Amino acid sequence: MGTPLGGAQRAQFFPDAKRLFSCPFFPSVKTFDDLGLVAPLLRGVKAQGYTHPTPIQEQAIPPLLAERDLLGCAQTGTGKTAAFALPILQHLHEDPTEGRRYIRCLVLTPTRELAAQIEEAFINYGRYVDVRHKVIFGGVNQNPQVAALRAGFDVLVATPGRLLDLEGQGHVDLSGVEFFVLDEADRMLDMGFIHDIRRVLKLLPEDRQNLLFSATMPDSIVTLAGGFLTNPLKVEVTPQSSTVEAVEQQVMFVSRGDKRHLLADILEGPTVTRSIVFTRTKHGANRLTQQLNKRGIEAAAIHGNKSQNARSRALDGFRAGSINVLVATDIAARGIDVDDVSHVFNFDIPHEPEVYVHRIGRTGRAGRAGIAITLCEGGDQGDDLRQIERLIGTEVPVVTDHQYHDESCIPPPGGSGGGGSRRGGGG
Repeated sequence: MGTPLGGAQRAQFFPDAKRLFSCPFFPSVKTFDDLGLVAPLLRGVKAQGYTHPTPIQEQAIPPLLAERDLLGCAQTGTGKTAAFALPILQHLHEDPTEGRRYIRCLVLTPTRELAAQIEEAFINYGRYVDVRHKVIFGGVNQNPQVAALRAGFDVLVATPGRLLDLEGQGHVDLSGVEFFVLDEADRMLDMGFIHDIRRVLKLLPEDRQNLLFSATMPDSIVTLAGGFLTNPLKVEVTPQSSTVEAVEQQVMFVSRGDKRHLLADILEGPTVTRSIVFTRTKHGANRLTQQLNKRGIEAAAIHGNKSQNARSRALDGFRAGSINVLVATDIAARGIDVDDVSHVFNFDIPHEPEVYVHRIGRTGRAGRAGIAITLCEGGDQGDDLRQIERLIGTEVPVVTDHQYHDESCIPPPGGSGGGGSRRGGGG
């Protein structure tokens, strides 16, 4: 713990705002029993069916137990929630609150779904320790949240807007926070939460342990980290531009008018059991969902304009299998944590190539195979495809054996515009 880095210290640990203090070598461990966790937490982990830690859990848990600040670069699905939840639960368990409980840990996250998912992890792993927690987010009645805040608890998982709203009303006191976790920091910045993050930081005491997790590590995240992390340890489990090895990537070139027909044809095939379709806009997600439903395909849209109840119903139906297709925007998809997604579709190609890596990581999880199919209509999206290929260091294989293949949508090897000589094969 400690105060944020001063200028000289920051230059030492963040030279050129790019290089970060790297994680030293930790001896390889075989089970959670080797990580230094107390018996009640090990019991909770085993109750979840886990015996072997993931790489980020193996590397992060020991230094977090030693109260180091940490900067973690990890995609969703790598086990990062347990990597920070277990050490925090242990600290709180070993140093219980005397008298009325107050907020000792704050986890800040961008979306309602992710906030609920994180609280679920605290519930599951902490079922055998006396640590109380609460999740608060917007889109629902605030009264139950206010009542919980008055009663007192140890861990608060929150989205920035509702947190600051309740703090402004005098319901939230963050002066006793000992552990601060900023999760999905890159998406926080994408959603315009930087000013809210800075407001929250001003409400926290200086003496605390800080953790920042991000799927990508652009300079903006490094600068943010340098503002409040103290002598941080960096844990990076996979390169930022790497794609999941278990994911088979494909691209199909198709005109915009035919994209929904091609998508529906693929979705009706026998190999697609559960899929996520990404669009750029909320309106596009709604329209595509309606079109798929008219074809008899059980689909639901999930995005920021949907109410919390509607988003929860869609996710519950998706997990239960009554809904086979989720049509999502990138912001909403950050909270989707389902292991058996067979396919991911890029109906619209993202402008940022790192987002593509995050999207396709929604399949091929938990050791399973998965397929990521990109529908490219050429033009600007052809340019975006080329940016993605430069990031991942390889061309995405082309599939042409479908009735909607359009040669004019193939971008040239290195530039913009329509048309090109790239060819593909079947598959």
